[in-house]
Amino acid sequence: MAKSDRQQRPITTLLHEWQEGKEDALNELLPYVYEELRRRASAYLRNERPGHTLQTSALVNEAYIKLLEKGEIKWENRNHFFAIAAQAMRRILVDHARKRNRQKRGSNKENLQLDEARYVSANDTEVDLEALDQALKRLAEFDERQARIVELKYFGGMTLDETAEVVGVSRVTVKRDWNLARAWLRNQLRDSTK
Repeated sequence: MAKSDRQQRPITTLLHEWQEGKEDALNELLPYVYEELRRRASAYLRNERPGHTLQTSALVNEAYIKLLEKGEIKWENRNHFFAIAAQAMRRILVDHARKRNRQKRGSNKENLQLDEARYVSANDTEVDLEALDQALKRLAEFDERQARIVELKYFGGMTLDETAEVVGVSRVTVKRDWNLARAWLRNQLRDSTK
């Protein structure tokens, strides 16, 4: 059995048991998902501006609390859980940036570093997180799948294969949509800085 199969089975099983009302399943689930959430949050925050005030543990804890509050979700599997976690992290980071910007009117907006592997291109150095959020909302208006793919890959740190499973399309489709969304967002973000 592949390592990913071993990891996926307990998480999926525990999610289903938790959903069925078995409270012990939630306590068992935490060690499985916490380290993965920490890894993904840490990778994301490495691209933030220096001196970012939100720490990895705080981001993970806030995201986990939001996930616990979503008791009505019918958890499908491990990737579905981490996809919802990506949405939670995105909302937390955008809210954090907005709050910080309100407190520091007139100062630099909260920026994040972007690199080719994760997002737009090696030529793009910083993007305003609020501008990215607004651009993703505009993208979702005409191509919800592309916006979802960006959210899963960028905020959730998912691979092409994981993203394909969550979205329900092939890896090739995810890669094509990822490239199209990246180009579109690059133009939108470039226009927002003019």
